[in-house]
Amino acid sequence: MANSASGDSVIDRVVRILDTFSADRITQTASEIGRRSGLPSSTAHRIVDDLVASGVLERDDEHRVRLGMRLWELALRGSTALRLRQVALPHMETVQATVREHTQLAVLEQEEALFLERLSHPKAGANITRVAGRLPLHASSSGLVLLAHAGSELRERVLAAPLGAVGPGTVTDPQRLRGLLSSVRRTGVAVSPGAIEAVSTGVAVPIRESGSVVAALSVVLPRATPTEPSVAALQAAARLIEADLKAYRV
Repeated sequence: MANSASGDSVIDRVVRILDTFSADRITQTASEIGRRSGLPSSTAHRIVDDLVASGVLERDDEHRVRLGMRLWELALRGSTALRLRQVALPHMETVQATVREHTQLAVLEQEEALFLERLSHPKAGANITRVAGRLPLHASSSGLVLLAHAGSELRERVLAAPLGAVGPGTVTDPQRLRGLLSSVRRTGVAVSPGAIEAVSTGVAVPIRESGSVVAALSVVLPRATPTEPSVAALQAAARLIEADLKAYRV
């Protein structure tokens, strides 16, 4: 791939453009994309035009740009995330029928917890998580499970970096977080009261494939709700997901 004057490859520049979209920013002008991506306006306009021509982006009647159906189609072909979500979803529905709050599936992606799926009851309590949304690894029960079972180099990088508070109960002290991660590995459960919302508690368990943790299955409950029934439901679902993942490979 040809590099720009700054040394960025074409792929780097395309990714920077796609990264400007979010759940709260679904349409933009090419000029806004250029500003947010840090690319020269002429470069951004040229790449946006190419992506629109290929169907990766789409342009509406007001000449604003959004992510295209072609991108969605390509992302789902042979996707590991899609496979995991398809296997997990029936068992997530079973958990959700029990907790009637929020049930979530997350994976480790670029040192953050990336949420692949979320099921929510219409009257469920507070929860900021969105499908395709991300949270810092130290700031949610899912993230704690993923971080606890990640490689030691990643854990040490997270522990050495500033640990920002997402909610009033977010663990921001490195030594306390280190002890919490050890407890998660030992017990197989992460419980995070108030880590994101003061009124909520996150509870998560690992999902393993071939001996490695590949995802975290979690629920978000009102703060006063006992966690034991949810832990049992999550662990039962995780075992079934693991069995289905094994069968899926055969």
